[in-house]
Amino acid sequence: MKKDETEIEDITERLIKFRDRRKWEQFHNSKDLALALSIEAAELNELFLWKSAEDVNVGKLKEELADVLIFAFLLAKKHKLNIRDIMIKKIALNEKKYPADKATNTARKYNEL
Repeated sequence: MKKDETEIEDITERLIKFRDRRKWEQFHNSKDLALALSIEAAELNELFLWKSAEDVNVGKLKEELADVLIFAFLLAKKHKLNIRDIMIKKIALNEKKYPADKATNTARKYNEL
């Protein structure tokens, strides 16, 4: 097992222990985990609302980003998804959709390249 995979599993297991000690698994169905993830992402966005990106409160940024990742990890665990594997596959897919020779220095979507 690779080190990063072990670290992901360690974090996930710590989240599960935290959740289980509070008997919260009953609330962690896929729909509600996805909704919580979306809500936390909105709270992350709110940190940037009406200010420049450089003015973000980094302490709050860390907290909100952690909340987003927590719900993403729990949702992946719920569906027995390997976070490392699905991310590596997505990066490979994006490499095909956004080849460097076409996507460099542009924010255009892959179907516009």
